[in-house]
Amino acid sequence: MRRSIPKPIRNKLDLTDRGQTRLVRKRLSLSDAELAAIVGRIGNSIAAISKEVAKQRANALPKPTDVPPAAVITSVTATEQAATEIPATAPTS
Repeated sequence: MRRSIPKPIRNKLDLTDRGQTRLVRKRLSLSDAELAAIVGRIGNSIAAISKEVAKQRANALPKPTDVPPAAVITSVTATEQAATEIPATAPTS
């Protein structure tokens, strides 16, 4: 008698399945240690793992340091707008 092969749960990561872990690691660009640490901290939900990786990458982005303060930006745009406006002249007839 043939037995059916048990189907894995689609949204859970099985760390014992090498193919599945390799696919998730490749898709998320993680190492074995990083994936194991995230699974240990968050859980084995693939959606939660990908959300955590996205959050970590967003936090790792460098902060722009050469952006001037808002007051400087507004004063520069105000002077540029004043310089580009054409003064009204008296009509010549």
